Amino acid sequence: MESGHAMRVWLAAFATIVVTAACSSVDAGSPTDSGSSGGLEKTSLLIGVSPTPSSAGVYIANNKGFFKEEGLTVQMEIIQAPQAVMPRILNGSIDVFKGSYVSLINVQGSGTARLRILYDALQASPGIAGVVVPKDSPLQSPQDLKNKTIAVNSLNNLGTMSVSAHLKPYEVTPEQVKFVAIDFQNQLAALKSKQVDAAWMVEPFLSSAQQAGAKLLLDTNTGPTDKLPIDGWAATEDWARKHPKTAAAFQRALAKAQALAATDRALLAETVAGFTQTPKEAAMTMAMGTFPTSLNATRIQRVADLMYEFGYLKTKVDVASMVAAGPAR
Repeated sequence: MESGHAMRVWLAAFATIVVTAACSSVDAGSPTDSGSSGGLEKTSLLIGVSPTPSSAGVYIANNKGFFKEEGLTVQMEIIQAPQAVMPRILNGSIDVFKGSYVSLINVQGSGTARLRILYDALQASPGIAGVVVPKDSPLQSPQDLKNKTIAVNSLNNLGTMSVSAHLKPYEVTPEQVKFVAIDFQNQLAALKSKQVDAAWMVEPFLSSAQQAGAKLLLDTNTGPTDKLPIDGWAATEDWARKHPKTAAAFQRALAKAQALAATDRALLAETVAGFTQTPKEAAMTMAMGTFPTSLNATRIQRVADLMYEFGYLKTKVDVASMVAAGPAR
């Protein structure tokens, strides 16, 4: 449902922070020879990531050489949401990107682009996201958020939907709060300066805010959003059709990495500490969520159904139509 003025604002925004993977040296937009890479249509990829634990899979795949084994060289660039870099996604400058399922389904439902979900990134668990308020805030319960300003990383996305789902039992509607888009990195400062009354944060920003004295008012991964699929890796339908072998290579590399993220806590903590600047000791105890090792359309459909309930979609979206086939072995 991201159309009209809001969508034009998103389409005008561009991400500016670039994180280059250690082995990357090739321009992701340039054609490459696939002579020793199993006939891949493209071997150099630019991947849009977020500075959150759910991006760990691609960093593990890169650090462990899984991409290299598949004939791929990658660069990672931090984005806040796919909508913020949609022109570059549509022109092929960004090959694969991670987005919340709310964001991906919004893009599909609005007709902005047709997407293919290549792999699941993260499933919710308690403690990985929530609404915090300053330590001296008079707000004591979720009901107190009525008529207040709440920072989220992007509008009409996972944060706004999760908060709305949790405020519903308190008879607070989405129209009765004011959501303001502020990057995760800047939300704590916005809280301290009283620019906003509260902020929806995810890890590692959530833990950092609490260590600075912020109070958790609402955990947004319990109850109506318990075990909700959070993020996925996607490409446009056109890109996936033109690069089927490359897409399959990406899926195979990520499958190995997700399995490690799901089972090796020390490796996960070390990886997350590396790309989020979170101390490893904190990453070892920080709530991370669950790293799925399969792609399940039925599970993700739950997100689309919530979106329709809260008016993010004008018509229902069949998630099965968005899910790409698994990679050939």
